Amino acid sequence: MNFDKELDARGLSCPLPILKTKKALNDLASGQVLKVVATDPGSVKDMQAFSNQTGNPLLSQAEENKAYVFFLKKK
Repeated sequence: MNFDKELDARGLSCPLPILKTKKALNDLASGQVLKVVATDPGSVKDMQAFSNQTGNPLLSQAEENKAYVFFLKKK
């Protein structure tokens, strides 16, 4: 998937991946895509909740090489 910015949140635990995701999305223009890579298992539920609460669509999520990869589109 194409993306405009990547955030490496590996090694961070809750709530840091979400806080850094929010900050990274603030730097993007509407319609741009952020790729987030995290290792915290809680980030899976957190990203879904964050997407629902903020209205920034979660385009996809996957597990790759013991990390969770998310693609969020800025609303």
